[in-house]
Amino acid sequence: MGSSVTHAAAPPPPPPSPSSPPSSVGLAAALPPKQDEKAEPEKVDWLNLPCPIPFEEIQREALMSLKPELFEGLRFDFTKGLNQRFSLSHSVFMGSMEVPSQSSDTLKVPTAHYEFGANFLDPKLMLVGRVLTDGRLNARVKCDLTDNLTMKINAQLTNEPHFSQGMFNFDYKGTDFRSQLQIGNNAFYGGNYIQSVSPHLSLGTEIFWLGHQRKSGIGFAARYNTDNMVATGQVASTGIVALSYVQKVSEKVSLASDFMYNHLTQDVTSSFGYDYILRQCRLRGKIDSNGVFAAFLEERLNMGVNFILSAEVDHRKKDYKFGFGMTVGE
Repeated sequence: MGSSVTHAAAPPPPPPSPSSPPSSVGLAAALPPKQDEKAEPEKVDWLNLPCPIPFEEIQREALMSLKPELFEGLRFDFTKGLNQRFSLSHSVFMGSMEVPSQSSDTLKVPTAHYEFGANFLDPKLMLVGRVLTDGRLNARVKCDLTDNLTMKINAQLTNEPHFSQGMFNFDYKGTDFRSQLQIGNNAFYGGNYIQSVSPHLSLGTEIFWLGHQRKSGIGFAARYNTDNMVATGQVASTGIVALSYVQKVSEKVSLASDFMYNHLTQDVTSSFGYDYILRQCRLRGKIDSNGVFAAFLEERLNMGVNFILSAEVDHRKKDYKFGFGMTVGE
Protein backbone atom coordinates (compact mmCIF):
# COMPACT_ATOMS: atom_id res chain seq x y z
CA MET A 1 0.00 0.00 0.00
CA GLY A 2 1.05 3.60 -0.26
CA SER A 3 2.21 5.68 -3.18
CA SER A 4 2.89 3.92 -6.45
CA VAL A 5 5.72 6.31 -7.40
CA THR A 6 9.15 4.63 -7.32
CA HIS A 7 12.24 6.36 -6.03
CA ALA A 8 14.57 4.59 -8.45
CA ALA A 9 16.56 6.75 -10.83
CA ALA A 10 14.97 7.22 -14.23
CA PRO A 11 16.86 5.78 -17.20
CA PRO A 12 18.55 8.27 -19.55
CA PRO A 13 16.56 9.36 -22.63
CA PRO A 14 17.30 7.45 -25.82
CA PRO A 15 19.46 9.17 -28.40
CA PRO A 16 17.61 10.92 -31.25
CA SER A 17 17.01 8.84 -34.30
CA PRO A 18 18.86 10.09 -37.35
CA SER A 19 15.79 9.57 -39.53
CA SER A 20 13.45 11.75 -37.38
CA PRO A 21 12.87 15.33 -38.66
CA PRO A 22 14.10 18.27 -36.58
CA SER A 23 11.62 19.79 -34.14
CA SER A 24 9.72 22.91 -35.29
CA VAL A 25 10.96 26.23 -34.06
CA GLY A 26 9.68 29.81 -34.35
CA LEU A 27 6.16 30.48 -35.73
CA ALA A 28 5.77 26.93 -36.98
CA ALA A 29 5.56 25.69 -33.41
CA ALA A 30 2.97 28.31 -32.41
CA LEU A 31 0.60 27.84 -35.35
CA PRO A 32 -2.20 25.26 -34.90
CA PRO A 33 -2.16 22.23 -37.14
CA LYS A 34 -4.03 22.50 -40.43
CA GLN A 35 -7.59 21.22 -40.44
CA ASP A 36 -9.52 19.75 -43.30
CA GLU A 37 -11.47 22.42 -45.19
CA LYS A 38 -14.53 20.18 -45.51
CA ALA A 39 -16.06 19.27 -42.16
CA GLU A 40 -17.60 15.88 -41.88
CA PRO A 41 -21.41 16.00 -42.22
CA GLU A 42 -23.43 15.24 -39.13
CA LYS A 43 -24.33 11.59 -39.05
CA VAL A 44 -28.06 10.86 -38.93
CA ASP A 45 -29.42 7.88 -37.09
CA TRP A 46 -32.30 7.00 -39.43
CA LEU A 47 -33.57 4.39 -36.99
CA ASN A 48 -33.87 6.92 -34.14
CA LEU A 49 -35.68 9.93 -35.63
CA PRO A 50 -37.58 12.34 -33.34
CA CYS A 51 -41.32 11.97 -32.86
CA PRO A 52 -43.26 14.63 -34.82
CA ILE A 53 -45.93 16.87 -33.33
CA PRO A 54 -49.61 15.87 -33.77
CA PHE A 55 -51.07 16.37 -37.25
CA GLU A 56 -53.70 18.87 -36.09
CA GLU A 57 -50.98 21.01 -34.44
CA ILE A 58 -48.75 21.22 -37.50
CA GLN A 59 -49.20 25.03 -37.68
CA ARG A 60 -49.22 25.75 -33.97
CA GLU A 61 -46.33 28.25 -34.02
CA ALA A 62 -47.97 30.30 -36.79
CA LEU A 63 -51.40 30.14 -35.15
CA MET A 64 -49.93 31.35 -31.88
CA SER A 65 -48.83 34.60 -33.54
CA LEU A 66 -51.52 35.05 -36.21
CA LYS A 67 -54.62 33.75 -34.40
CA PRO A 68 -54.71 35.24 -30.90
CA GLU A 69 -57.92 34.90 -28.90
CA LEU A 70 -59.43 38.24 -29.93
CA PHE A 71 -62.68 39.38 -28.32
CA GLU A 72 -64.92 42.44 -28.11
CA GLY A 73 -66.24 43.82 -24.83
CA LEU A 74 -65.43 42.95 -21.23
CA ARG A 75 -64.08 39.63 -20.00
CA PHE A 76 -63.19 38.54 -16.48
CA ASP A 77 -61.82 35.09 -15.61
CA PHE A 78 -61.19 33.79 -12.10
CA THR A 79 -59.69 30.39 -11.25
CA LYS A 80 -59.46 29.02 -7.72
CA GLY A 81 -57.48 25.91 -6.98
CA LEU A 82 -58.97 23.75 -4.23
CA ASN A 83 -56.07 21.31 -4.19
CA GLN A 84 -53.28 20.17 -6.49
CA ARG A 85 -55.68 18.41 -8.88
CA PHE A 86 -59.08 20.09 -8.60
CA SER A 87 -59.97 23.71 -9.36
CA LEU A 88 -63.04 25.84 -10.08
CA SER A 89 -63.34 28.68 -12.59
CA HIS A 90 -65.73 31.59 -13.10
CA SER A 91 -65.95 33.70 -16.24
CA VAL A 92 -68.06 36.75 -17.09
CA PHE A 93 -68.37 38.18 -20.60
CA MET A 94 -70.24 41.28 -21.74
CA GLY A 95 -69.99 42.38 -25.34
CA SER A 96 -71.57 41.88 -28.74
CA MET A 97 -72.09 38.97 -31.09
CA GLU A 98 -71.97 39.16 -34.89
CA VAL A 99 -75.07 38.00 -36.74
CA PRO A 100 -74.89 36.90 -40.42
CA SER A 101 -76.66 39.23 -42.84
CA GLN A 102 -77.15 39.45 -46.59
CA SER A 103 -75.67 42.96 -46.77
CA SER A 104 -71.98 43.78 -46.54
CA ASP A 105 -72.50 45.58 -43.22
CA THR A 106 -71.77 43.70 -40.01
CA LEU A 107 -74.71 43.33 -37.63
CA LYS A 108 -73.93 43.08 -33.92
CA VAL A 109 -76.28 42.01 -31.14
CA PRO A 110 -75.45 42.79 -27.48
CA THR A 111 -74.92 39.69 -25.39
CA ALA A 112 -73.70 38.68 -21.95
CA HIS A 113 -73.22 35.38 -20.17
CA TYR A 114 -71.69 33.78 -17.11
CA GLU A 115 -69.68 30.56 -17.28
CA PHE A 116 -68.93 28.14 -14.46
CA GLY A 117 -66.23 25.53 -14.85
CA ALA A 118 -64.65 22.65 -12.99
CA ASN A 119 -61.23 21.15 -13.77
CA PHE A 120 -59.58 17.92 -12.66
CA LEU A 121 -55.95 17.52 -13.70
CA ASP A 122 -54.01 14.31 -13.16
CA PRO A 123 -50.87 13.04 -14.92
CA LYS A 124 -52.98 10.45 -16.79
CA LEU A 125 -56.49 11.95 -16.65
CA MET A 126 -57.88 15.41 -17.41
CA LEU A 127 -61.53 16.39 -16.95
CA VAL A 128 -62.77 19.87 -17.94
CA GLY A 129 -66.39 21.01 -17.81
CA ARG A 130 -68.08 24.32 -18.60
CA VAL A 131 -71.72 25.34 -18.27
CA LEU A 132 -73.10 28.70 -19.50
CA THR A 133 -76.21 30.65 -18.59
CA ASP A 134 -77.53 30.30 -22.15
CA GLY A 135 -77.82 26.53 -21.67
CA ARG A 136 -74.66 25.37 -23.39
CA LEU A 137 -72.55 22.64 -21.82
CA ASN A 138 -68.97 21.90 -22.88
CA ALA A 139 -66.99 18.89 -21.69
CA ARG A 140 -63.50 17.60 -22.44
CA VAL A 141 -61.87 14.36 -21.35
CA LYS A 142 -58.29 13.24 -21.92
CA CYS A 143 -57.20 9.84 -20.66
CA ASP A 144 -53.89 8.04 -21.18
CA LEU A 145 -54.92 4.42 -21.71
CA THR A 146 -51.29 3.31 -22.10
CA ASP A 147 -47.94 5.06 -22.43
CA ASN A 148 -48.54 5.44 -26.18
CA LEU A 149 -52.35 5.45 -26.55
CA THR A 150 -54.51 8.43 -25.51
CA MET A 151 -58.27 8.87 -25.71
CA LYS A 152 -59.87 12.33 -26.05
CA ILE A 153 -63.56 13.19 -25.85
CA ASN A 154 -65.01 16.60 -26.78
CA ALA A 155 -68.72 17.29 -26.40
CA GLN A 156 -70.95 20.36 -26.71
CA LEU A 157 -74.63 20.23 -25.78
CA THR A 158 -77.08 23.03 -26.64
CA ASN A 159 -80.80 23.68 -26.38
CA GLU A 160 -81.05 24.17 -30.13
CA PRO A 161 -81.78 20.98 -32.09
CA HIS A 162 -79.10 19.55 -34.38
CA PHE A 163 -76.39 21.82 -32.92
CA SER A 164 -75.01 19.46 -30.28
CA GLN A 165 -71.68 17.90 -31.18
CA GLY A 166 -69.51 15.06 -29.95
CA MET A 167 -66.11 13.72 -30.98
CA PHE A 168 -63.94 10.75 -29.93
CA ASN A 169 -60.21 10.80 -30.72
CA PHE A 170 -57.74 7.96 -30.26
CA ASP A 171 -54.12 9.12 -30.54
CA TYR A 172 -51.20 6.72 -30.85
CA LYS A 173 -47.64 7.98 -30.37
CA GLY A 174 -44.80 5.94 -31.82
CA THR A 175 -41.06 6.48 -31.72
CA ASP A 176 -40.99 8.51 -34.96
CA PHE A 177 -44.66 8.77 -35.97
CA ARG A 178 -48.15 9.67 -34.72
CA SER A 179 -51.56 8.44 -35.82
CA GLN A 180 -55.09 9.43 -34.90
CA LEU A 181 -58.59 7.98 -35.38
CA GLN A 182 -61.64 10.27 -35.13
CA ILE A 183 -65.30 9.33 -34.67
CA GLY A 184 -68.01 11.97 -34.36
CA ASN A 185 -71.72 12.58 -34.66
CA ASN A 186 -73.39 13.05 -38.06
CA ALA A 187 -71.56 9.89 -39.13
CA PHE A 188 -68.15 11.57 -39.17
CA TYR A 189 -65.08 9.33 -39.49
CA GLY A 190 -61.54 10.52 -39.95
CA GLY A 191 -57.92 9.60 -39.50
CA ASN A 192 -54.47 11.07 -39.93
CA TYR A 193 -50.85 9.91 -39.87
CA ILE A 194 -47.61 11.87 -39.66
CA GLN A 195 -44.09 10.43 -40.02
CA SER A 196 -40.62 11.88 -39.47
CA VAL A 197 -38.51 11.27 -42.56
CA SER A 198 -35.46 13.23 -41.34
CA PRO A 199 -34.42 15.02 -38.14
CA HIS A 200 -36.13 18.22 -39.41
CA LEU A 201 -38.75 17.07 -41.95
CA SER A 202 -42.04 15.27 -41.31
CA LEU A 203 -44.77 14.30 -43.78
CA GLY A 204 -48.38 13.46 -43.06
CA THR A 205 -51.76 12.69 -44.59
CA GLU A 206 -55.39 12.72 -43.44
CA ILE A 207 -58.72 11.41 -44.69
CA PHE A 208 -62.31 11.99 -43.58
CA TRP A 209 -65.84 10.87 -44.40
CA LEU A 210 -68.99 12.83 -43.49
CA GLY A 211 -71.84 10.38 -43.85
CA HIS A 212 -74.86 12.70 -43.54
CA GLN A 213 -73.54 15.04 -46.23
CA ARG A 214 -71.99 12.28 -48.36
CA LYS A 215 -68.67 14.12 -48.48
CA SER A 216 -65.15 12.81 -48.27
CA GLY A 217 -61.68 14.27 -48.59
CA ILE A 218 -57.98 13.61 -48.38
CA GLY A 219 -55.14 15.94 -47.52
CA PHE A 220 -51.36 16.00 -47.37
CA ALA A 221 -49.04 18.05 -45.18
CA ALA A 222 -45.33 18.74 -44.72
CA ARG A 223 -43.46 20.42 -41.89
CA TYR A 224 -39.81 21.49 -41.80
CA ASN A 225 -38.42 22.90 -38.57
CA THR A 226 -35.06 23.90 -37.13
CA ASP A 227 -34.07 25.77 -33.99
CA ASN A 228 -34.84 29.12 -35.63
CA MET A 229 -37.62 28.51 -38.16
CA VAL A 230 -40.71 26.46 -38.96
CA ALA A 231 -42.24 26.06 -42.44
CA THR A 232 -45.43 24.12 -43.18
CA GLY A 233 -47.54 23.34 -46.21
CA GLN A 234 -50.93 21.68 -46.58
CA VAL A 235 -53.09 20.76 -49.56
CA ALA A 236 -56.48 19.05 -49.55
CA SER A 237 -58.90 17.66 -52.10
CA THR A 238 -61.46 20.22 -50.86
CA GLY A 239 -59.48 22.86 -52.76
CA ILE A 240 -57.57 24.35 -49.81
CA VAL A 241 -53.88 25.21 -50.02
CA ALA A 242 -52.28 26.57 -46.83
CA LEU A 243 -48.69 27.68 -46.26
CA SER A 244 -47.07 29.14 -43.16
CA TYR A 245 -43.61 30.29 -42.10
CA VAL A 246 -42.29 31.33 -38.67
CA GLN A 247 -38.87 32.86 -38.11
CA LYS A 248 -37.42 33.12 -34.62
CA VAL A 249 -35.48 36.38 -34.62
CA SER A 250 -34.35 36.08 -31.00
CA GLU A 251 -35.41 34.43 -27.77
CA LYS A 252 -38.16 37.05 -27.37
CA VAL A 253 -39.19 37.95 -30.93
CA SER A 254 -40.79 35.77 -33.62
CA LEU A 255 -42.19 36.74 -37.01
CA ALA A 256 -44.86 34.73 -38.80
CA SER A 257 -46.69 34.74 -42.12
CA ASP A 258 -49.27 32.54 -43.80
CA PHE A 259 -51.00 32.12 -47.15
CA MET A 260 -54.31 30.41 -47.90
CA TYR A 261 -55.99 29.71 -51.24
CA ASN A 262 -59.50 28.31 -51.69
CA HIS A 263 -59.99 26.92 -55.17
CA LEU A 264 -63.77 26.57 -54.84
CA THR A 265 -64.43 30.19 -53.84
CA GLN A 266 -61.29 31.64 -55.50
CA ASP A 267 -60.43 33.41 -52.23
CA VAL A 268 -56.82 34.25 -51.50
CA THR A 269 -55.70 35.62 -48.13
CA SER A 270 -52.35 36.17 -46.53
CA SER A 271 -51.22 37.71 -43.26
CA PHE A 272 -48.09 38.79 -41.45
CA GLY A 273 -47.71 38.86 -37.68
CA TYR A 274 -45.30 39.11 -34.80
CA ASP A 275 -44.94 37.71 -31.29
CA TYR A 276 -42.94 39.81 -28.81
CA ILE A 277 -42.35 38.44 -25.29
CA LEU A 278 -41.17 41.00 -22.72
CA ARG A 279 -40.34 40.50 -19.07
CA GLN A 280 -43.84 41.40 -17.83
CA CYS A 281 -46.03 41.17 -20.95
CA ARG A 282 -46.58 39.49 -24.28
CA LEU A 283 -47.62 41.39 -27.41
CA ARG A 284 -48.98 39.76 -30.56
CA GLY A 285 -50.28 41.44 -33.70
CA LYS A 286 -50.99 40.90 -37.36
CA ILE A 287 -52.13 42.54 -40.60
CA ASP A 288 -53.74 40.62 -43.45
CA SER A 289 -54.33 41.17 -47.16
CA ASN A 290 -57.88 42.42 -46.46
CA GLY A 291 -56.50 45.41 -44.57
CA VAL A 292 -57.49 44.13 -41.12
CA PHE A 293 -55.22 45.09 -38.22
CA ALA A 294 -55.24 43.18 -34.94
CA ALA A 295 -53.29 43.30 -31.69
CA PHE A 296 -53.43 41.33 -28.45
CA LEU A 297 -51.62 42.34 -25.25
CA GLU A 298 -51.21 40.29 -22.08
CA GLU A 299 -49.72 42.26 -19.18
CA ARG A 300 -48.69 40.52 -15.97
CA LEU A 301 -49.59 42.85 -13.10
CA ASN A 302 -48.78 40.49 -10.26
CA MET A 303 -48.37 36.81 -9.52
CA GLY A 304 -51.50 35.20 -11.00
CA VAL A 305 -53.04 38.50 -12.19
CA ASN A 306 -53.00 39.38 -15.90
CA PHE A 307 -54.51 42.34 -17.75
CA ILE A 308 -55.64 41.78 -21.36
CA LEU A 309 -56.21 44.23 -24.21
CA SER A 310 -57.64 43.16 -27.58
CA ALA A 311 -58.18 45.22 -30.73
CA GLU A 312 -59.22 44.48 -34.32
CA VAL A 313 -59.81 47.18 -36.93
CA ASP A 314 -61.36 46.66 -40.37
CA HIS A 315 -61.65 50.05 -42.11
CA ARG A 316 -63.15 48.62 -45.29
CA LYS A 317 -66.14 47.10 -43.50
CA LYS A 318 -66.15 49.80 -40.81
CA ASP A 319 -65.93 47.08 -38.21
CA TYR A 320 -64.04 47.98 -35.04
CA LYS A 321 -63.62 45.59 -32.12
CA PHE A 322 -62.03 46.52 -28.82
CA GLY A 323 -61.95 44.49 -25.65
CA PHE A 324 -60.29 44.44 -22.27
CA GLY A 325 -60.25 41.88 -19.53
CA MET A 326 -58.51 40.44 -16.53
CA THR A 327 -57.59 36.92 -15.46
CA VAL A 328 -57.00 36.04 -11.82
CA GLY A 329 -55.50 32.71 -10.85
CA GLU A 330 -53.23 30.29 -12.65
